[in-house]
This record gives sequence, C-alpha cells and structure tokens, in this order.
Amino acid sequence: MVSKNRRAKIEKIFGDVNLSPYLVFGIDEWAEFRADTPLTLSEAEVERLRAMNDPIALDEVQRIYLSLSRLLSSHVEAAQNLYQQRRQFLNTKGHKTPFVIGIAGSVAVGKSTTARILRELMARWPSSPKVDLITTDGFLLPNEELRSRNLMDRKGFPESFDRRRILEFLTDIKSGHRNVKAPLYSHMVYDVLEGKHAIVDRPDILIFEGINVLQTSELPRDGQGVPFVSDFFDFSIYIDADAEVIRRWYIDRFMRLRDTAFRDPQSFFHRYAEISPDAAMAIAIDLWENINLRNLKENILPTRLRADLVLHKGADHGVDMVALRRM
Repeated sequence: MVSKNRRAKIEKIFGDVNLSPYLVFGIDEWAEFRADTPLTLSEAEVERLRAMNDPIALDEVQRIYLSLSRLLSSHVEAAQNLYQQRRQFLNTKGHKTPFVIGIAGSVAVGKSTTARILRELMARWPSSPKVDLITTDGFLLPNEELRSRNLMDRKGFPESFDRRRILEFLTDIKSGHRNVKAPLYSHMVYDVLEGKHAIVDRPDILIFEGINVLQTSELPRDGQGVPFVSDFFDFSIYIDADAEVIRRWYIDRFMRLRDTAFRDPQSFFHRYAEISPDAAMAIAIDLWENINLRNLKENILPTRLRADLVLHKGADHGVDMVALRRM
C-alpha cells in the first residue's frame, strides 16, 4: 500500500499512479534488486568520478547504481541475443552494434557523475565490455557561429546544437563503423575545440550524455522528417530533481567555480572571478532564471516521460525515487 504522502509525491512527478507508464520504487525497494552484484568501485574511485558539487557517496553507489548496473546487464544481454537472432533471420553478416544508453537532465543535476559511475561499473562486468562515454557538448555550434546567429544566450537550447552532426555520429555508431570521430568541447574556454576529436571504435556500450538527448521535433506531415536522437538509444535515463533544488545546486556550483576554475586567466568566465561575491551571485541567478530554467521548462523537462528510467534526486543530491518504464 502506497502512503498518501508518497502517492502525492509520485503523482506530482509522474501523474496518476493508476495511469502511469512507470513502476516507482523507493530507494530501499530499489536497493534489493542489487541481488549479489559485487561492488567493484572503491570510495576513492567514487570521489574521483563525481562532479563538483555532486557529493555522491559509496553507499548510494551500492543502493542505487549496482541495481541499475544489474538491470542494464540484462538489457545488454537481451539486445545482443536479439541481434544474433535477427542476423540469422536476415542471413546477414556484420559486426554487432553498440548498445547505446542516453542520459538526459538539466544543467547541474548530476548527469556527468551518473554517466561516469555507470561507465566504470559496466566496464567491470565479468564480460569486460568496452564502454565509451561521449557528451553532446562537443556537438554545440562553435561560439563564432552562435554569435552570428544571435544564439549565445540560448547556448544549450536545442537550436544551439549541430543536430545533423549528432545524427550522423550516431548513425555511424549504430552501423558498426570504426574510428568514429566525436568533437571535443572545453568548459574552460567555453567552446568547441577546433580539430580536436575523441575516437569511438566499436565499443560494446556507448553512453551518450547531454541535456537535450531525449528532445523531439515536430512531426512532419509528409512523413519525411529527420529521426530523433533518441531513436538510436537502446535504453534512456533521465536525471531529475525539483527545479528549485537544481537552482540552488547551479548557483552553489557557479560560486565554487568562481573560486577555482574561473580564476584561470584562460577561462571564458575569468571576469566573474574579479567581481564581488554579491555581483557574482546576481549573475548566477540571472543565468539560471533567464537561460537554464527556461531551457529546463521549455525543452528538457518535457522529455522526462520519454525515458526508460528516471532517477529522482532529493535536496541532498541523493536519489530518493527510481521510476522504471513498464514492459
């Protein structure tokens, strides 16, 4: 029996529990699905993998991510079996294609930490799969082009990405091509690095992480539209938290960066390290309210219910609910 308070919380996020496409679990319930999955990360490794201002602890890896790792193992195995069956059915030859996991969610919600933790856990499965991680930051249009299109204040919005390049990248990945290039991005200079690439060479699993990876576009009337990015995903995860909570995390992270990375003269945001704390706080609030919150409300949050799994976080950064799409 679901308590009244918990039911209200679930329905606030996922709607009527009787109509929801998700099964929703508390963290104790979810932790039980770990079964005998071994913990292969140390506390020091978790500390290394977590992003700034995302204080994930080893206990949460045990309670949340080991169960998720076990679930993903089942999905990967099933996908590989289906691939073999389809290849026999079609009487074709070829290389197996990577299992692609999409991870979406707001700025400052902890996507990067989740992606890195999952990558490490999956790479240590008994089968020792090759797991690569690519973020969509490198697929942003260069700043010069964003300025020419008057889009610098909408950086991170769907129109600021080279969507065709993303689709070409994922098409090559799913086609089993070798040495596929993914453009690189520098948060220090706040721009795409011209001529710099990561090479993705037929991994068993690819994690593709970014704020808008579950974004859809308008359906064409003639049926000739370009596919969605998520059409290439075998499994998708949305990292969720209440907007007011993410706001605090974003501002806290901005103020911490002001005392660390922003102090580097090469940083795009170096000017923010030279102003008063009050002025910096005002800028952080403005960036959140007028760019990141708008993007969350208009483009990111509406994609939450397209995910196969939602990790909802509480104010302490810890996951407090897990929602898994019904089969």
